[in-house]
Amino acid sequence: MRLPYLGSARIWGFAIYLASNGKYQDSVLPSCNPTGAPGEALDCACGLYLADPTAWKQPPTNF
Repeated sequence: MRLPYLGSARIWGFAIYLASNGKYQDSVLPSCNPTGAPGEALDCACGLYLADPTAWKQPPTNF
């Protein structure tokens, strides 16, 4: 994955590497935004490449 810097330490772009064409493609995060926190991008990329969609699901908030 690639995280393009957008001028803020909290908000970054997100691009995923496509082995099929050897290039990075701008992508959308699971939050439906093209930008977000680096941790969200890492979770998304790991979930995609490890075939684990639970990597980008939000944890329950009803404690």
